[in-house]
Amino acid sequence: MSHGKAHEKVLILGAGIGGLATAIALSNAGYETTVIEVQPTLHSSVYGVGIIQAPNQLRALDAIGCARQCIEQGYPAENMNRMYDREGNLVRTVPGPRIPGFDFPAMNGITRPRLHTILADKAIEAGATVEYDKTITEVKQYDDRVEVGLTDGTTRTVDLLVGADGVRSVVRNLVFDTVYEPRYTGKSVLRINIPRLPEMDAIVRQEGRNQRGDRVGVGMVPLSEDIGYLFVNIVWDRTVRPSRDELRELLKQELAGFGGPAGVVRDHYIDTDEDIVLRPEEWLLAPAPWHNGRVVLIGDAAHAVTPNTAQGAAQAIEDGIVLTECLTGGDPLEQALTAYTERRYERCKLVVDYGYKARQWEFHPTPDFDPQEMGIRMRQSLIEPI
Repeated sequence: MSHGKAHEKVLILGAGIGGLATAIALSNAGYETTVIEVQPTLHSSVYGVGIIQAPNQLRALDAIGCARQCIEQGYPAENMNRMYDREGNLVRTVPGPRIPGFDFPAMNGITRPRLHTILADKAIEAGATVEYDKTITEVKQYDDRVEVGLTDGTTRTVDLLVGADGVRSVVRNLVFDTVYEPRYTGKSVLRINIPRLPEMDAIVRQEGRNQRGDRVGVGMVPLSEDIGYLFVNIVWDRTVRPSRDELRELLKQELAGFGGPAGVVRDHYIDTDEDIVLRPEEWLLAPAPWHNGRVVLIGDAAHAVTPNTAQGAAQAIEDGIVLTECLTGGDPLEQALTAYTERRYERCKLVVDYGYKARQWEFHPTPDFDPQEMGIRMRQSLIEPI
């Protein structure tokens, strides 16, 4: 595969953010691209409430022609974070990194349905096909092709299979002999949609301790002029699955004793019809290289990062752009795919390492690691070109 000849076919498993972004990049480069998604519709394939878009994500989206729409349909913020104490006093404002030559905000918040719609529309406009309600049943690799059987009874013959199928990737098992499973940090995240409070002109962060003495991290992310979401990081036994009513009580308990913005949300916006989503924080870093023959991994399938990095989607989008650059560089396929992992591995490892180390520090604080300063340094390093 080289130079994006029109007859070269790519099948992408997973119409999440990474899969759709990769489809846009490959289609723009002249590949015949099909995306297969197990969920029945675009709407049902969207997980979570909203997303934080750091400047490096906006730069990657700009490369596939989607950044401007995201900023128009989101909430561009001049600062990254505003830190408050438990009582609600402003402690510090973190401006966030800027990319020289780009006029991106420090952070853009956007709802996941809006982002998915932007990416899906752009993928189709670029010439990609997106097919829902099916997944792969078998994969046979040959020197010159991959034959992929699907649940709709068809077989697709393609030049490359891209696993963009997330942290529980089935494609990952085609790339490695060893089974790699994501690891749990010991913390889970509660999220709920809320109105955007006046303080939410950046990501609002508050920290305190709950009645048990556990550290509780609270965040509020603006997603538009009117709405945002609250997230609360809690120490959690992931085998326990609370009911809807139990989740509301849990959230109120965790926010007990908070003043300021978190107190306002607790008292006014928890008892609503909005769903509360509880998700475990997991991480994974597959070893290099992230391909085997004509099968390659991108995004969470290769490197799942914890949400405290705000980099999961960004790294998946960057993967798609770099993969396309490597494939169109004129090298034989094996070299191109090897070069792709080589360009991505250390950058993704930096993010994965920061994410779980910051979480471990919360359980066992040590003086040699300052999660706030390390987070600022990580975000600064991601300003470097991909």
